Parts: sequence; structure tokens; C-alpha cells
Amino acid sequence: MSDTALEGVSVLEYANFVAGPYCARLLADLGAEVIKVETPASGDQSRRRGPYPQDRPHPETSGLFLYLNANKLGVTLDLSTSSGQRIFKEMISRADVLIEDNPPQLLQKLGLDYPQLKASNPRLVMTSITPFGQSGPYRDYKAYYLNSYHASLVGYLTPEVLSEEELEREPLKVGGFLGEYGVGVSAALATTAALYYQWFSGEGQHIDISKQEALLNFFGVDAARFANWQEHPCRLRQLKGLGGMMTCQDGHALVAFNEEHQWLALVRLMGNPEWALDKKYLEHSPRAEDDEEIMRGIVQWAQQQSKNEIYHRGQTEGCPIGPVWSPQEVFHSAQASARDYFMEIEHPLAGRQSYPSLPFRLSQTPSRVRRPAPLLGQHNEEVYCQRLGYSRQELIRMTRAGII
Repeated sequence: MSDTALEGVSVLEYANFVAGPYCARLLADLGAEVIKVETPASGDQSRRRGPYPQDRPHPETSGLFLYLNANKLGVTLDLSTSSGQRIFKEMISRADVLIEDNPPQLLQKLGLDYPQLKASNPRLVMTSITPFGQSGPYRDYKAYYLNSYHASLVGYLTPEVLSEEELEREPLKVGGFLGEYGVGVSAALATTAALYYQWFSGEGQHIDISKQEALLNFFGVDAARFANWQEHPCRLRQLKGLGGMMTCQDGHALVAFNEEHQWLALVRLMGNPEWALDKKYLEHSPRAEDDEEIMRGIVQWAQQQSKNEIYHRGQTEGCPIGPVWSPQEVFHSAQASARDYFMEIEHPLAGRQSYPSLPFRLSQTPSRVRRPAPLLGQHNEEVYCQRLGYSRQELIRMTRAGII
């Protein structure tokens, strides 16, 4: 019986920034052995992104890189050289999966596209992550994550507003790299499905991940509005009488009261104020018509309340209320503590740091952290000498030549 779900699976990662590395990180946490290939000297671009301990930039201590690349071996290799391409193909011949996010034309030019790699390894599952996919007129377009957001309705629908006047506000990008992580999850799901097919059939396949399409799937109903009814999805909240954001003494909380029992629970929670006892508010339609007036009364009450207090009281009454937690509140929450959600990883340069764990738990094959994110080229000798059979003299020669 294997200790981990993907024990024995060999993954080669040739990807940068967030989406591809996160896909590989998920597989690594599930037990796959992931070898991350980086460009000599510069490495993954996420090494140059913060946050950094004590706010001191260093390519080995980027919090973003350390989180995305834990549980991986790390090597350096220049694939623009013929020697680098040859070595890469050697590693491919031993791999079950390749995760990459490079322009299709570049891999074809280097002799590293799927048809050429499959010739030497028919079992290879190759997961390609690009802004717009492997086909179509945008196939070779470059794009930053900001472009992906705004090409996939994420920006078009952010932020939600309550009035026609507020629609004049420009669209926004979702905070952090949420879209990139979402693409990584989609890629990991597709990769595990292809692995399942590989195990039974012995055949690999090419997985084409379009960032635009992956993000559009998160807004499936909105994306289909125009396709089916020529309607434009809108940031203006279409359904009123549902609830909204409340400003509390110590932050914000979101309340919902679409159903009659939810509204009655909220009224009890507020202490049965006279204005809220009007019988017309028992029905959804009148509440929808007076949505702004209702929210003014709720906000006035909430300003005198603690968000966590009304959250717990609301749960007891049966009224859906969710507090907007700060990072500090999330980290110190009883729920995160009870589930050991944040785990500590010791790194030779960054020291001991806390990181989020996997978003799912497997009872029979739990994930575990086997190693911190690699230093740049940390495992060159282990991979090239001990596994591929190169001598130390050859390793030194390739290092001096800039191949590794």
C-alpha cells in the first residue's frame, strides 16, 4: 500500500510564476516526485517577487517561490543550447508527466513539442499551460495574468455594484493571483485524469490548458448569457433583497436574507426593531423593492456590533452571516488551529516559515511536506550525476559553459 496517492509518479516541471508551479506543487504534495527545471542564473521569475522575510529581497527567500515550490527537487538547465535540449530529453524519457507553460512555437523550434517528445516516451502526459491555448488566432500571443483576468470576464464582473451610478467605476483585478491559482487547480485535475488513463492504457496524451478558458469556466453562467440570450452579464447586482455588506465596529460582515426564515432570523438577531416588523417585508418581492432602505437599517444596527459576535449569534438563529476576516484573524482562528491548516517548513536561508496546507484531506494517503523549496540548482548533482550518470567533471564543464 502506498503512503501517498501519487507515489511513484515522476513529474518534470518547466514552468514559471504561479499557474504551472502550483499545478506541480499540488501533485508533489500528493506524493509525486517533481523535478523543477529553471534557467541558470535567473531561475523562476517568482524568485523576484515578494514577500520576503524582514522585507529584504533575495532570490532564495521569496515567500511566493517558497510556497509554490515546496516538495520539489530543483535543477538548472539552459534549453536554448543543444546540450540542454539533449539532457532535457533524457529526463523526459524517464518522466510520467511534463508540466510546461511556454509558447508553442518556442517548444516546436527547440524540438520539445509534444509530437517530438512522445516519440521517445509514448507514456508521457504533457500539460501545456498558455494564455489562449494551443490553437486559434491568439495561440502565440503573450499575456500577463492581468490580461488573462480581463479576457475571461473576471475583470468585467469585478467589483459588484449596487447602483447604476457605481457602474461608472472601472473594472478591477481580483486581489493577489487568484486566477493563476485557479488555472493551476484545473491543470492538476486534468493531469491526474490523464495519469489515470495512462495507468490503464499505457498511453500518454497532450493536455491543452488555456488560461482564458479555465477562468471563463468559473463564470460559466455569465459567459453563456450572451451566447444563449444575447444578454450582457453586468456588475450591477441583478437580484435585490438578498442582503449585502455591513460595516461593523471592527470590520465588515456579509449578510443574506433571501428566504423568509432567514429574514425572520435576522430580525430576531437585530432585537426585533419596529421598522423591520412591517408585514410587507415577509415577502421577497417587497423586500427586493425596498432593498436599499432595508440595508440602511441593517447597516445602522451593524455599526454597533462586533462582526464575530453577530456571526456566531447569526449561526444560532439561522441567519447566514459571514465575517470578512483579516489575515491575522484567519491565521489565529480556532478552525485553522483545530485542523492544523498552517504548517511550518524549515528552509536553509528563509528559516522556519508557516504556509497554507492542501485544500483537501485524504484519509488513506495524506499529503506531507518532504522538503522545502529548492535553492537554485540545488539538486543538479543528484539528478545529473546520480540519476542520469554524468560525471562530476562533466557537471563542472557544463556549469562553466552555462548549460546548467
